[in-house]
Amino acid sequence: MWKKVLWSDETKIELFGNNAKRYVWRKINTAHHPEHTIPTVKHGGGSIMVWACFSSAGTGKMVKIDGKRVGAKYRTILEENLMESATDLRLGWRFVFQQDNDPKHKAKSTMEWFKNKHIQVLEWPSQSPDLNPIENLWKELKTAVHKCSPSNLTELELFCKEEWEKISVSRCAKLIETYAKRLTAVIAAKGGATKY
Repeated sequence: MWKKVLWSDETKIELFGNNAKRYVWRKINTAHHPEHTIPTVKHGGGSIMVWACFSSAGTGKMVKIDGKRVGAKYRTILEENLMESATDLRLGWRFVFQQDNDPKHKAKSTMEWFKNKHIQVLEWPSQSPDLNPIENLWKELKTAVHKCSPSNLTELELFCKEEWEKISVSRCAKLIETYAKRLTAVIAAKGGATKY
């Protein structure tokens, strides 16, 4: 069943905002030498919001979300990218679409759009970040993009799309193959945090 799901989400990616810890070997009393520090930029130097989807067959479309995120804009993203992604990933007509419970996703007009397009939407519990395997891909994407060292928002968008397309089919398939284990872990943790 999980192989027929098209997973989706939005995320914010900051230009200089990779907050991963970094470790260096250094001599005593050299902690503040320039070669051992990382410069910062207030507010991360800017950011972009992106929407993307994937399935066990690989990554689907990724699009930058311009301006305020509202229901009409979300439906436009779906209209322009959802069916094309499902076709590219060979999901057939009976795929199931996953989205979280963001108000613009659950808006009456959005749910009517799905009904009119005959797209089945996976019922989704609230407060469930551990359940969506795309979160794993977001983390990997952000790490890969920041290794590219984008210097402006245009480069950031370009690198995001390039790195998204580089995510292997085997990586996507592995996330879905282990999905039953993810659900079991969430149930065992009674909805608490898991290793996923």
